[in-house]
Amino acid sequence: MTEPVRVSDTPYATEVESGKTYFWCACGRSKSQPFCDGSHSGTGFTPVMFEATESKKVFFCGCKTTASQPLCDGSHKKG
Repeated sequence: MTEPVRVSDTPYATEVESGKTYFWCACGRSKSQPFCDGSHSGTGFTPVMFEATESKKVFFCGCKTTASQPLCDGSHKKG
């Protein structure tokens, strides 16, 4: 598998709605970041499902190297 494309050096602050499901782009190729648009086809990457248990702001990873996919863990500060 190749490395994901680093899209952003900061996370995507996103308001999510309780009960909704979101699909985070893991490959970095999506044009609708931080969410999947199907651009991963043929790359070996698959989107990561996130189910919102409450309506709130979350921080989706933009650098694509987080260990806590799909949420930011500060990895963008390491390089």
